[in-house]
Amino acid sequence: MIKKQEVFELIAEVCQDDVAVENPDIDLFKTGLLDSFGTISLLAEIEGRFDINIPITEFTREEWNTPNQIAMKLAERG
Repeated sequence: MIKKQEVFELIAEVCQDDVAVENPDIDLFKTGLLDSFGTISLLAEIEGRFDINIPITEFTREEWNTPNQIAMKLAERG
């Protein structure tokens, strides 16, 4: 089972900002913490760390835009 805190820490590493840990409802795209390149990095890190493959076509900004939503989506798959 994937723990939220692990997901938040991973996002903080990819975004190079602890805001994901401090504010799990922040919109990562609107704040500029995550962009196209960051999305690819995040998906690669998720696959490497949690052994979950998420095709880029299934990653929508509307459903994966906050640390909480990302943790929820990963929990559904893990």
